[in-house]
Amino acid sequence: MFPEIVFDGYDLIVYGSAVPSLLTEPGWSRVPALAGAISSYAPVVPRPEKIFCAGLNYRTHIVEMGRELPAYPALSARFARALAGANDPVLLPAGSEQVDWEAELGVVIGAEVRHASPEQAAAAIAGYTVVNDMTARDFRYRPVEWLQGTTFERSTPVGPWLVTDTRPGEISCTVGGDIVQKAGTGDLVSDAAALVAYVSQIVTLVPGGLIATGTPGGVGHARKPPRYLAGGSKVVTRVEGIGDLHNTMIKEF
Repeated sequence: MFPEIVFDGYDLIVYGSAVPSLLTEPGWSRVPALAGAISSYAPVVPRPEKIFCAGLNYRTHIVEMGRELPAYPALSARFARALAGANDPVLLPAGSEQVDWEAELGVVIGAEVRHASPEQAAAAIAGYTVVNDMTARDFRYRPVEWLQGTTFERSTPVGPWLVTDTRPGEISCTVGGDIVQKAGTGDLVSDAAALVAYVSQIVTLVPGGLIATGTPGGVGHARKPPRYLAGGSKVVTRVEGIGDLHNTMIKEF
């Protein structure tokens, strides 16, 4: 019933392309794999129908960007080809010189929801993963618009696991060994369930969908002077209790 599933004697390992199929099966939450974690050598959700990204959702990031607390979640979107695996090289767009890091907690949808109540939204969350929601700031600020700065191909590592049985801990990011971000999810303006409920007022969310919940303070664009990623930069993105992304930046030609 479930392709690409292997039992190693301790855990069930579910590879990336099997995740959407697994999450559409009735009773998926009783499969032993989801008492532990889902493993992926590609993005943990390789072909999500919808990818939403929350901006300005950590108070420290709102302050460093000189913005006001939003009355509603600020959303952008990505396309599936923007995703990369947990240990994949990440492409720096050929036309950009201002690619920034954004360590984030990712939420994977496990049930179809529309106009969800807070309780329904929480129940629709299959689990959590790690995302680096990298942004090409120079493209982002060409107009006052986010999409074109956030969906370059192979620019967004996701993984390494989908974890269902833990409370996500501290989020951190290192660039070239320097700790550039570190924060707890308590600084979130809208938590995971609130984001799922809000997005479901706009569109139907289906199993395998992904929501990146926003980044804490410490992005390169807000530094004085600004700091951006370059070819060869090594970036480690971590969410305590979930796992790490290890990605080397390569320049697109």
